Amino acid sequence: QVQLVESGGGLVQAGGSLRLSCAASGRSFSRYDMGWFRQAPGKEREFVAAINRSGGSTYYADFVKARFTISRDAAKNTVYLQMTSLKPEDTAVYYCAADSYVDTTAKKYNYWGQGTQVTVSS
Repeated sequence: QVQLVESGGGLVQAGGSLRLSCAASGRSFSRYDMGWFRQAPGKEREFVAAINRSGGSTYYADFVKARFTISRDAAKNTVYLQMTSLKPEDTAVYYCAADSYVDTTAKKYNYWGQGTQVTVSS
């Protein structure tokens, strides 16, 4: 089992940047593929980005390509989501997730953090 804690959310103006962090504890971080998802009020949780356990493969939702970058640091047991050129429609609670297989579907992940709020003002 792995425990996940997100941080780095906040209020930013449109066009700004934020870096989210997800610190993992518990069983070996390197065993897990990691994903970032987000959920806006009244909407379903949606896939944002994912990275495999080695960090060698990354996956992105079409709406964040070239703006967001997912990465991981094995030494710090942390996965990051660097977000640039933020838009008001990026406003949501952002969650990190972990499991044995990388996937773009939220229900495929068994381990979740508590989420961090990102608000982008226009």
